[in-house]
Amino acid sequence: MDILWLLLALGLLAAALGPVPRRRRDPGLGRRRGLIRQVPAGSPDAADPEEYGFLRQEELDVRVPGPDEELLHVLDVVQGTQRWGPASRLLAATPAEGEIRWQRVQGFAGAASLELAARPGAGGRWLREWRVEAPKDAGAAAVQAEFLVQQAWRTSRPGADEFRILLEEARAVCGEAALLAPGDPVPYVIELSVARGLGYPPAEFDLLWAKVMDRAPAHMGAHLAALRYWSAAWHGSREEADGFATAAAARAPRGSLLAALPLFALYEHLPEVDLVRSLYRSRAVIRAVEGAMFAVHAARADDPVLPHVRHLLVLFLVRMGRWGEAMGQLVLVDGHVGAVPWTYAADPAGEYALHRALAVAGYEANGGSPATLPR
Repeated sequence: MDILWLLLALGLLAAALGPVPRRRRDPGLGRRRGLIRQVPAGSPDAADPEEYGFLRQEELDVRVPGPDEELLHVLDVVQGTQRWGPASRLLAATPAEGEIRWQRVQGFAGAASLELAARPGAGGRWLREWRVEAPKDAGAAAVQAEFLVQQAWRTSRPGADEFRILLEEARAVCGEAALLAPGDPVPYVIELSVARGLGYPPAEFDLLWAKVMDRAPAHMGAHLAALRYWSAAWHGSREEADGFATAAAARAPRGSLLAALPLFALYEHLPEVDLVRSLYRSRAVIRAVEGAMFAVHAARADDPVLPHVRHLLVLFLVRMGRWGEAMGQLVLVDGHVGAVPWTYAADPAGEYALHRALAVAGYEANGGSPATLPR
């Protein structure tokens, strides 16, 4: 438990420095604004996202990618009372199969991490007490492991001593969580991010990946974590990441959103500076976007992974100038922004709101209005 108290000190540093973005805002976005006419804020001609029923930026929920009313209710209770009981009961009632348990573990861990950043020394007390008072609770162990991973990436630099300390502790807690719930893939999914940060050799990573696949072969969250490991920015290459994504999409069951994985591989390898205006009109981008659109249409309406794919589609559709299609996705995801690509930014809500405003402006510049937007 000492590591949780160490985080109090790290929280002070994080509060002073602010979160560390994992991907810089695309400088080319400013140039792409030339596709629509810019007017000063407050101008009668300015597009207003609120006219479409979209939430104001300060109301956007950065904790989750999409609506999960049970989770959001319990989060409000836990954060309001600082009592961990409702969180424990919700996770105990959430099946290990599928994606929902993983997303709920992420949601609880992210909420505790944001609390600690906002109130160093006091935020996230309920998680510390949960682990102390219920050491055999598998849900608590999984949430603590994910919390440590998120803290490592939020508050320290990869390779720094603090970063490695947090991830080594996360790896140990992943082991505890796996022993407490042997059939649950979540501890192993969490360890995939640990593997990336600590630089597991490929052979060791493959052994970990086999444990995930034994338990959840179609787990989208696991594939996204593995994709980052194999990306050129970490321990692979663009070719390896593309191959991994293409193979996963090819063997995906019908209706699985794994078919959208090539779009995530493409996003991981976008240039930091977009010097080629035709990039978003290239065959590779169009093919990946169309594949993701097909996957979205084929998926179940209640698939918990849908918001993840829709959020990434918003970014690509806006940058491609496909305003109407971007608005169609925004209508379905607005309100929750805890997903890639926004979570790579220092200000997820701000980054999402920027792309949303561009979509609204482009839509209106081409004759659209709130009355013409399909619901």
